Amino acid sequence: METNITDIKELTNKKASLNARLALLPYDGTPEVKEINGSAYLYIRKRVGGKVTSKYVDVYSDELYQILLKTNLERREIKKEIRLIDKLLLKMGYEDFELSVKVKMNVDLARSNIKNSIYSQAVLEGIGTTFPQTEDIIENGVVSNLNSMDVQKILNLKRAWEFVLDEDTLKYESDFSLYCEIAKIVNEGFLYNGGLPRAFSVQIGGTSYIPPIPDKERIKKDFAKIFSAHKSIKNRAVDLCLYCMKAQIFQDGNKRSAVIFANHYLVSNGGGLLIIDEKHVSLFKKYLIDFYEEKSKDANKFLLEDCTILLK
Repeated sequence: METNITDIKELTNKKASLNARLALLPYDGTPEVKEINGSAYLYIRKRVGGKVTSKYVDVYSDELYQILLKTNLERREIKKEIRLIDKLLLKMGYEDFELSVKVKMNVDLARSNIKNSIYSQAVLEGIGTTFPQTEDIIENGVVSNLNSMDVQKILNLKRAWEFVLDEDTLKYESDFSLYCEIAKIVNEGFLYNGGLPRAFSVQIGGTSYIPPIPDKERIKKDFAKIFSAHKSIKNRAVDLCLYCMKAQIFQDGNKRSAVIFANHYLVSNGGGLLIIDEKHVSLFKKYLIDFYEEKSKDANKFLLEDCTILLK
């Protein structure tokens, strides 16, 4: 069954909530009763670093003893649930670890360029907003006297970028399910399920190239081949971006989704940022047509040399 990145998000949120509950529980350990000089006292027994420790709580009372029992049971159940979530997350390809300093720096780089990234993608897709208008949409969510569809597309791009720059998403591998989730966000409000691969033929304006109907297993193998190639992270990201654009996996939003997907791979590996700047869009579209028709690899060279921002 295809893993959905939203399932991972739900599980990580649930795990965070469970850990918060654990932190609020007042006692950690198994209650035990000790008799000293004819009086009963309550202690909490716990194993720490292979050694059993015993911590005094209070004078024994039935009420307190029941509270300690209940708390211990609740703690055990929560920890059991967390272990189950960890197993599920591991199966889904997610591992809970601290992002490296380099990746965190890459996130900062992406966030400092996010407005330009979104505007450049809008230009690439022919969305009719100026940079100031795009900036207003990103900051305020709405701009008067603009096409509502254009506004929605900009907001979708913002959501997609926030999604891929989220810490949990960056811990998830750049795979087919993640790409589908990005496309779903990009196409939200326009297609019933914009994250599903198309099941019909399409044509691309300006070229005789007709992309084949997507085959999910074939795409996964192609992704694996790109990721395992003996190339730099930057080169792989560019190959990934162009592959997705040419494959036209979804009914719409393919170029937008491809750029964001390639940037997830770059950022999660501390490899920099890919932005097809507004001033380069016309030339890139020409190179892209040549790439579709296998006339040249200028598109690849162009993205590598003119559109990639590396970390300093």
